[in-house]
Amino acid sequence: MTHRMPVPLGAAPRFNPSRQTRVLPGFPLALGYTLVYLSLMVLIPLSAVFIKSASLSWPEFWAIVSNPRVVATYRLSFGAALLAAAINAVFGLMLAWALVRYEFPGKKLIDALVDLPFALPTAVAGIALTALYAGNGWIGSLLEPLGIKVAFTPLGVLVALVFIGVPFVVRTVQPILEDLETELEEAAASLGANRRQTFTRVLLPVLLPALLTGFALAFARAVGEYGSVIFIAGNIPMVSEITPLIIITKLEQYDYVGATAVAVVMLVFSFIMLLAINLLQAWSAKRTGRNR
Repeated sequence: MTHRMPVPLGAAPRFNPSRQTRVLPGFPLALGYTLVYLSLMVLIPLSAVFIKSASLSWPEFWAIVSNPRVVATYRLSFGAALLAAAINAVFGLMLAWALVRYEFPGKKLIDALVDLPFALPTAVAGIALTALYAGNGWIGSLLEPLGIKVAFTPLGVLVALVFIGVPFVVRTVQPILEDLETELEEAAASLGANRRQTFTRVLLPVLLPALLTGFALAFARAVGEYGSVIFIAGNIPMVSEITPLIIITKLEQYDYVGATAVAVVMLVFSFIMLLAINLLQAWSAKRTGRNR
C-alpha cells in the first residue's frame, strides 16, 4: 500500500506537469464565441446578399449580371486587380529585400511610407493620384506628350490599385526575410551557384508561401476598392467603370435586387480565385517543408 505524505498547512501545492493550465476559456466556449462573432460579422451579411438575389428568377438574374456594361466592369475590376497584385508581388518583394538587407539614408522614412496606404483615407489617395496623373499634373504632364494618358483611363485604375496593395506584400514578406539567414546564400555561393540560381532554388521556395499570401491579400483588397479608384478612373461606361461603382449606382437608384445580383457574382468570383490562391499557397508550403 502506498502512503501519501501529508501536506503541511500553509505550504504551496506541488506543481503537477500533467495538469494543463489555460489562460483562455475552454474549447466549447471559445468556439461558441468564434461562431457567433463570425456569423454576425460575415455569414449573416453574406447570406442576406444571396437571399435578396434569390428573389429573382434565373432569366432575370442572368439578364442583370450579363449586361454588357456590367460585364465590362467585371473585366476591368478583376483584370486590374490581378495585374496590380502581380506587380506588387514583384516590386513589393524588391522593396522588402532592400529594407531588410541594405542600410541607406532615409531607410526608416521609406519603411514608414510603406504603411501610408493603410493610414491614408481612400478618397484622399484618389484625389492625390488624380492630381498627379492628370494632364496638368506633375507626372501626367510628362507622360501625355509621350502618348501615355493615365488619369480617367483603365491605366489610372491600375495605378490606384497598385498604390493601395503595396503594403500587403511588403509587410507579409518582410518578416520572412528578416528570419532568413544569410548563411544559406553563402552556402549556395560556395557550392558554385550564381545569383539567379541562389534566388530561384534557395530563397524563392522559402519566400513563396509568404509571397502568395501577400498576393492574395493585395488582390482581395483591390477587387473591392472604391474610394481611391472612382476619382482617377473617370467612371466612363464600358471603359473605366468598376464593379463596385455599378453596385453603388444601382443602390442609389433603389435597385436593391440588381445590386445584390452583381454583388453575388463578385463574391463568387472572388471566393473561387482566393480559394485557388490559398490551395497553391498550401501546396507550396507543403513542398517547401518536404524539401527541408
